[in-house]
Amino acid sequence: MLHTVRSAAIVAFHDACLARADWPADETAARALLPTGPLADAWSWVLVNHKFNCSLWNEEDLARRTQAADAEIATNKRNIDRFNQARNDAMERIDDALLRTTAEWPRSADARLSSETAGAMIDRMSILSLKIHHMGLQTIRTDVDEAHRETTRGKQAQLRVQREDLAACYDRLLDEVAAGTGRFKIYRQFKMYNDPSMNPVLVAERQGRPGTAGG
Repeated sequence: MLHTVRSAAIVAFHDACLARADWPADETAARALLPTGPLADAWSWVLVNHKFNCSLWNEEDLARRTQAADAEIATNKRNIDRFNQARNDAMERIDDALLRTTAEWPRSADARLSSETAGAMIDRMSILSLKIHHMGLQTIRTDVDEAHRETTRGKQAQLRVQREDLAACYDRLLDEVAAGTGRFKIYRQFKMYNDPSMNPVLVAERQGRPGTAGG
């Protein structure tokens, strides 16, 4: 069953989304690419994770403007925070879906525990696909010299190797889970700064008193 979420399919989906001019604003075409079947839920969260990684990338570019008003940059920073939380939430939902599917599968008592989850690896593949895509855009710029294009071609090649290595590690984990010789757990992010009941500054604001970061 896990063959439907192997790295080749994940990478192809990431790249297909990035090839579309309407992505990530419009996810209609991307949803049409999603496989159906027992792991459809996991795939739907692969899309959400990739969408917010792409939105995050675009917002990070906007936040680095030097001629924008402070209020605009503040909006960018809040969007970055929101997109990052959504990206992490989707990553955990991928793991939830995969672990539900494999929960009753036989497993060796000494099965290797992976410190990185399948969802975390998919998230990293998404980010690498973004780096490869945007580095590729640098290689075809006409407003720079050939040295710039040559440098970015080399960087893109290195990024492709990194993604291939990560994909191999991801597939190995899937194979081990299927064979009962490997396992992974969900490691919750618990981003306290996004929780208004835990962030000391937000708690203080709500209580009408000065807040201190880290307090």
